[in-house]
Amino acid sequence: MPAYLLLLVAVLSRLIPHAGWLNFTAVGGALLYFGARRSWREMLAPLAVLMATDYYLTVYAYHYSFRWHGYVTTWAWYLAAMALGQILLRTRTTFIRVAAGALLGPTSFFVLSNYAVWAAGGMYPRTLGGLGACFVAALPFYRNDLISTAIVAGLAFGVPVLVRRLSAAPAQEALAGK
Repeated sequence: MPAYLLLLVAVLSRLIPHAGWLNFTAVGGALLYFGARRSWREMLAPLAVLMATDYYLTVYAYHYSFRWHGYVTTWAWYLAAMALGQILLRTRTTFIRVAAGALLGPTSFFVLSNYAVWAAGGMYPRTLGGLGACFVAALPFYRNDLISTAIVAGLAFGVPVLVRRLSAAPAQEALAGK
């Protein structure tokens, strides 16, 4: 259930206007958590929800025509982020592993999505300088994605550990006092 609630937060964080907070959403952290806590076959639900969110935002919020092939890279990354959670955090969740996921998720999206924008042409010249300009222009998005993923993943994986430790402390004190 927490994985689906976090997915809802991820969708809402994309739908609520956040001008000035470029790409500060719960998507990366939610996908890592979903991958770590759910099975492979259950990953179709968040993929479908995020695909529908992309459609809604493109058509109704941004007023562009929807071209599905423009989203294939993003949708592949959604699956890859859940796979990262599955591989990195499913069997063993530690601070280092969560931190690695919070770094690898946004970094992989930054590299993949910006390379795809550059390769598709139109916005940047297809030169090494154009590729560099594409990556530099996306740095504010990357920074906010990195921060938001670290916050969401840290809370999603850390709060349950904190609650367990806090609830175990009184029990241990009671046993020690007997």
